[in-house]
Amino acid sequence: MPAGVCGCCGPLRPRYKRLVDNIFPEDPKDGLSKSDMEKLTFYAVSAPEKLDRIGAYLADRLSRDVVRHRYGYVVIAMEALDQLLMACHSQSIKPFVESFLHMVAKLLESREPDLQVLGTNSFVKFANIEEDTPSYHRRYDFFVSQFSAMCHSTHEDPETRTRIRVAGIKGLQGVVRKTVNDELQAIIWEPQHMDKLIPSMLFNMQDADDLDRVGHPSTPSGTGQDGEENPAVLAENCFRELLGRAAYGNMKNAVRPVLVHLDHHHLWDPNEFAVSCFRIIMYSIQAQHSHHVIQQVLNHLDGHNKSTPRVRAGIVQVLLETVAIAAKGSVGMIQESKGSDVFNFESESPTPHNLWLGPTVLEVFNTLLKHLRMSVDFELGESSRRNSSSSVSSVRGRESDERIVQNAIIQTIGFFGGNLPDYQRAEVMMFIMGKVPVYGTPCHTLDTVKIGHQGTKRIQTMLLSSLIMVTSGFKSKSMSAALPPPFLDPLFSISLMEDSELRQLVLEILHNIIDRHDNRAKLRGIRIIPNVAALKIKREKISKQDVAFMKKHGQQLYRHVYLGCKEEDNVHKNFELLFTTLAILTIELANEEVVIDLIRLSIALQEMTLNNEENMPMSIRCGIMALVAAYLNFLSQMIANPPFCQHVSKVVELRTLDAPYLLPEHIFRDKCPLPESLDKDDRQLYFQTADMAECLAGPGYNVERLSIPYIPQVTVLYTVGKIIHRCKQTSRDRLTRRKSFVDTISLQVDIMSSSLPDKSELAEEITFETLKKAIDTTGVEEQEREKRRQVMEKFQKAPFEEIAAHCESKANMLHDRLAQIFELTIRPPPSPSGVVSISAGHTQHPSVPVYEMKFPDLCVY
Repeated sequence: MPAGVCGCCGPLRPRYKRLVDNIFPEDPKDGLSKSDMEKLTFYAVSAPEKLDRIGAYLADRLSRDVVRHRYGYVVIAMEALDQLLMACHSQSIKPFVESFLHMVAKLLESREPDLQVLGTNSFVKFANIEEDTPSYHRRYDFFVSQFSAMCHSTHEDPETRTRIRVAGIKGLQGVVRKTVNDELQAIIWEPQHMDKLIPSMLFNMQDADDLDRVGHPSTPSGTGQDGEENPAVLAENCFRELLGRAAYGNMKNAVRPVLVHLDHHHLWDPNEFAVSCFRIIMYSIQAQHSHHVIQQVLNHLDGHNKSTPRVRAGIVQVLLETVAIAAKGSVGMIQESKGSDVFNFESESPTPHNLWLGPTVLEVFNTLLKHLRMSVDFELGESSRRNSSSSVSSVRGRESDERIVQNAIIQTIGFFGGNLPDYQRAEVMMFIMGKVPVYGTPCHTLDTVKIGHQGTKRIQTMLLSSLIMVTSGFKSKSMSAALPPPFLDPLFSISLMEDSELRQLVLEILHNIIDRHDNRAKLRGIRIIPNVAALKIKREKISKQDVAFMKKHGQQLYRHVYLGCKEEDNVHKNFELLFTTLAILTIELANEEVVIDLIRLSIALQEMTLNNEENMPMSIRCGIMALVAAYLNFLSQMIANPPFCQHVSKVVELRTLDAPYLLPEHIFRDKCPLPESLDKDDRQLYFQTADMAECLAGPGYNVERLSIPYIPQVTVLYTVGKIIHRCKQTSRDRLTRRKSFVDTISLQVDIMSSSLPDKSELAEEITFETLKKAIDTTGVEEQEREKRRQVMEKFQKAPFEEIAAHCESKANMLHDRLAQIFELTIRPPPSPSGVVSISAGHTQHPSVPVYEMKFPDLCVY
């Protein structure tokens, strides 16, 4: 019998083919025959070795039906495949799955939206099946590409476009579920797949009409009837699911496509969508991976160091959001105010929990400080070109944009440091303080010559502002740990510069560190407080560690207040902060000895104002008097000494009647009338040392020390810093290093020549009396012993202040010599021509050319 006869006879065909043919009705509208489908299913379960043949035959029929556009039979074939797939779970299902995926790929390749949706739905059902054994050779590269293309559908009909996009997102979600849990399918995390998956989801999330979430970012969006047909909601849920399954090694490949997508679509300005994306990321990933995301954003910020200010500000704002969420506190929101270009940070709750940033804490701060410096350079560069620029408005707009970048970086630095553990926060405080340029000290991180005085001041202001945020809420049990010398010394050096804004920032930093019981709000505003007890101030007994700290660093604090009071550019806020500083010192660190020192400091301020040796303005003198009155009124009530309180109250009452300009309630008002001079003879208007000593007489207070006037110990660092600061402000032209070196050597030669005695004095006449005196040395030895005894007695019995004053008088010569040196370094060089000229009232004598000068032997090599 010919072979073709067997093909025509139905009973001779294989049984699986006859069972497959029977499920297809004559009219496709009748749908799948349920009874015949049950027979096919029973046969497949009973003979699982036939599954691969059943699948191959169904695939052939589906391919023919697709080509012939018989879509009714296509639907029936896919329904049969789905039922077989759900019913069979044996190991022989692997070949059947390959046929199934081949049929799904055929449907996805067609241009008919209905077939694409049908194939996607079948793939989703397959993705929800948990297989018993892993697949070694199965790949989903085609499906990732095809589903990603469907997510970017641009069909003309909006409803059809939405259907295709929803199907694409569901398909990607199926791929994610099928692969991320399979260790053998780690290839899905490779960059070529993530570069398709992530942008497809973000594209649909970005295309939403309303970016504002109804729920909290930490919870997935609703997936009800409306959510199933909303591409944005489905994409967000799929995005969350993908990130939630990401391991540590896959975080880079998962976050990088997000940053690239935001770059390509210019979504950093405005950055609402970028902030929303990273909120979802931070709430979806595992908590221990938070620092990896933060590091990714920092690296991306490094790559945009030359982008527009708005773009950099948007990235920094996203960085702040990631830190806020990583801190497991409330989500701080930065909103751009409509009336200005400044970001306002609003926190929804008190200080969040501590933030764990991994091993790169200082690297994070170093990166932020680097971008802060670059922003200042850009701003100063634009301002220097303002005069030559044709469009002044555009230059000013860029400067304001740079201010936005700087404010965002400062807030980020502050929030970083504010959420670190105390031990790490102390290190960050030291790190930031080391970045602040201080006159008179070496600074290896900032070149103050290149950025100039204006840039240096700008850097100082911003870094101190960030320190205020870092120290906010910082509670240290010991002041010596909170204010170590490497931090305290440069901080006080900055506080004594001739800039009121910098001094204000330093005082606020000190308040954050010293005020451990949050009493600043009760002391706000300099005033005569009638009843201090009504403020309910919280305080504890001073510890031994704090007593030791005040013995070691108390003089620094007093000198800081004393020298800060007499600066001529002080304003009302400076005096308010100085009053708060004295009050907080009294509350937190004052024992009996410190109270006496604070009273001596107050009397010294009063005497300095009355003597007015530095010719201070009358407004500053009256402000100091008002500060002393307000503080002594507070101190007298804090130590609860009735006689002392009566003395202070009496002086305040007399001032109210005769000299209201010496009280804070009057002097700090606008247009307050000022006197022409202060009468020293009217003793009733001033606080008297003898009266206060009599009030404090008794156990506990060493009133004898009140008679010793307070003298501030001015350090060499402070003197050098002040001289350099003034030189940088007054000198416009800078000398080269060579000219400065020549002037310095010339000065050294002058000093050496002037210090040598005259030759005539060395030639002393030798006589009999001279030889007798040289031989008889008993008198000289007695004088030396008496002199040594007096010195030892003086250092053993004299008070510390007297010894300090004696040493200071000797140090004045050094200070004067330093002043002469720095004045010479900014003096114009002598003219080699030898012409005598007169400039600024000083005669310049004819000088010798450099090549004819005679230098000391030590200076020649």
